[in-house]
Amino acid sequence: MIKYKGLHHVSLSVTNLERAKNFYSNILCLKEIQRPNFDFPGAWYEVDQQQLHLIVLPSSQTIRTDKSLSSREGHFALRVENYSDTLAWLQKNNIEILDRFKSKSGFAQIFCADPDGNLVELNVDRKDLE
Repeated sequence: MIKYKGLHHVSLSVTNLERAKNFYSNILCLKEIQRPNFDFPGAWYEVDQQQLHLIVLPSSQTIRTDKSLSSREGHFALRVENYSDTLAWLQKNNIEILDRFKSKSGFAQIFCADPDGNLVELNVDRKDLE
């Protein structure tokens, strides 16, 4: 049996580090943290007690060629404090979104994609909206 303490990090392949860093730093407002001096480019971000790792690999098999938004594609989810503020921020920054406010999941969800098509879900527990 495996006993887990939590999710440590998620790694995503990107093709252009500066473009990806702009999205994760300035649009998603994540804090970049120090990364070991690997022999390939990338960036690490702090997400509460977890991390998001970006790895530059233009030939990655995980880069989506169809950049359309779908809640059924592979994605990672970040819990946000305020749904309305998050939605307004993304709209102000002209980020294409898929709004699933009344999702059957029990979460109010906003889906968006980074410049390489990696899908991100931003959500709030519906009970926190009442």
